[in-house]
Amino acid sequence: MTRASRTSRRKSGSMPVWLRALVVTIILGGLLGVGGVVYLARTLPDLSTIEPAPHTGEVVLLDREGRTIARRGQSTSAVITADALPQNLADAVIAVEDRRFYSHFGIDLIGTARAMVSNIRAGHVVQGGSTITQQLAKNLFLSPERTYKRKAQEVLLALWLENRFTKDEILALYLNRVYFGAGAWGAEAASRRYFSRPADELSIGEAALLAGLLKAPSRYAPTNDARRASVRATVVLDLMYATGRISQDERIEAASTPIRVSRGSSSPGAGWFADWVMTQVREMAPGHQGDLIVRTTLDVDAQRAAESALNLGLETPDWARGATEGALIALDSQGGVRAMVGGHDYAQAPFNRAVNARRQPGSAFKPFVYAAAFEGGLGPQDVFMDAPISYGDWAPQNYGDRYEGEMTLERAFARSSNVIAVQVAEATGRGWVMRTAQRMGVNSPLQNTHALSLGAYEVTPLELGQAYLPFMNGGRRADAYAILSVRTAGGEMLYEHEPMLGERVLADRILRQMDQLFDAAVSYGTARGAQVDGRLVRGKTGTTNDNRDAWFAGWMDGLAAVVWMGNDDYTSTDSAVGGAGPARVFSTFMSTAPVPPRGLDALLADSPREDDPIANLLSPPVAGADAQAGVPEPDEPAPAEEPADPIADLLGRIGGAQ
Repeated sequence: MTRASRTSRRKSGSMPVWLRALVVTIILGGLLGVGGVVYLARTLPDLSTIEPAPHTGEVVLLDREGRTIARRGQSTSAVITADALPQNLADAVIAVEDRRFYSHFGIDLIGTARAMVSNIRAGHVVQGGSTITQQLAKNLFLSPERTYKRKAQEVLLALWLENRFTKDEILALYLNRVYFGAGAWGAEAASRRYFSRPADELSIGEAALLAGLLKAPSRYAPTNDARRASVRATVVLDLMYATGRISQDERIEAASTPIRVSRGSSSPGAGWFADWVMTQVREMAPGHQGDLIVRTTLDVDAQRAAESALNLGLETPDWARGATEGALIALDSQGGVRAMVGGHDYAQAPFNRAVNARRQPGSAFKPFVYAAAFEGGLGPQDVFMDAPISYGDWAPQNYGDRYEGEMTLERAFARSSNVIAVQVAEATGRGWVMRTAQRMGVNSPLQNTHALSLGAYEVTPLELGQAYLPFMNGGRRADAYAILSVRTAGGEMLYEHEPMLGERVLADRILRQMDQLFDAAVSYGTARGAQVDGRLVRGKTGTTNDNRDAWFAGWMDGLAAVVWMGNDDYTSTDSAVGGAGPARVFSTFMSTAPVPPRGLDALLADSPREDDPIANLLSPPVAGADAQAGVPEPDEPAPAEEPADPIADLLGRIGGAQ
């Protein structure tokens, strides 16, 4: 056989090297692909059962007047089904989220290719190509992490969903589970939250607004920015028209019809209060899985006033002075939370500073120092020296390093002298100061150091607020609370708050002396900015080292409030002080919020007028030595032990007891 014939047979009977390499590559690639799919399939979550919507039960939070604050969870009766899709909303969602929803197989190849081209041109991700089915797969089973593995799992799950369910069933599942902002999960909850009507009654414009929220629920929520939500809804209407889901006349009519958003949920900031309450609700209804209706202590009108006042304070440069965050908590005489604002913007930062931020109170702690001192025998007219002092290596300083020489304790409190507060605490005993603060409601750890009197140990605004309540409500302690009742949707009462008379922690004489100090602070001291025209305001400012924290804590009639302003990272502000922003925020809030009257205990503790025999009868005579000079002043009764029950004492004296 010739060499030529052997070469010819080799060429005709064998595969070229490059082709063999290609075949091997394809086979290996196929095996690897199959192996990868098998691996991913083994890592997928359990797909055996999918409920139309999570059946955790809806919790409806009401304010004290029965107005809706928020809805949390998913109502067991508020589920959209495939055979009853809200047509306007379905058209709007498909137009903006997945215009080829009914024609693709779970993966939109055209949309994915278009998104890839746009992202390559921009150099970063500017457009997504996920279908509604893919988004549902992610919401149902996957974490929000952005990895190639998660994306591959998403594709597999989308294909499985398309094989398992009809298109209408997939859309219904999606609408039941997607987040629409303001605590509303699912289209039905969102429709009732924003428009107080079921989803199948939404107008085209309302449906467009809801569909527009899906891109960024917190950013476009009408409760946060009505104008931004309206602009976004107009974009959705344009897409609905472009995809043929509405006519030009329908588009124009919807765009020109005003959309009224329900104000049933007091405001976006009520989310802080709702989050706080939700941590307590299930503890009061253990094991219950159905819908719940929770009546709370919140006052919607007070909540709106609080949010407006704090936002004004943080957005006014002369008030904020470099503070970027704040908190406001308002309590009635029983400890009921009437308003709670945990920061500047709930949508951007849901961390609740009113409840969870632990900060040094500074001079806002001094009322506990002076109350303890008055119990120990000192009085408002006692004189101390406002001058530099030191205790070993520790030397406290006044704000601005200013000193005024001799001054009464009333003036020292009003002017917030640090050195005198330290002297008073040392003379009284720091241990007694600690016990007084704890007795009145400070629960955070305190240490027996010289710095105690200057508020060096951290508290929360809520904690400080409840500790101020005895000054306002006749010396009785009241712990903060938020829930009045919890009942089922069927009316069964699971929990009901029982009002309780708080422990008496301050005597009337101490209250009158402290009231004199609080009045001085607001009248001519550091708290002048808290004044409200024609009303009696009491309170105290606080400012910490390097102006990191600025506080005002006080009350008007039967409503106490604490305002804090500062920065989350503990950096210094631009000379923010309690008498600037916090005091003015307090004044603004009290000027517009509904303020309940003072309680009976507070009225009984007031100093009686000489020309009012009834008031003198209500206040029993006291005996003992005057705290300042050792003998009673002519116009001030000497202290005595308080009666346990002033009403019983009054009735006894009316019956003839002298």
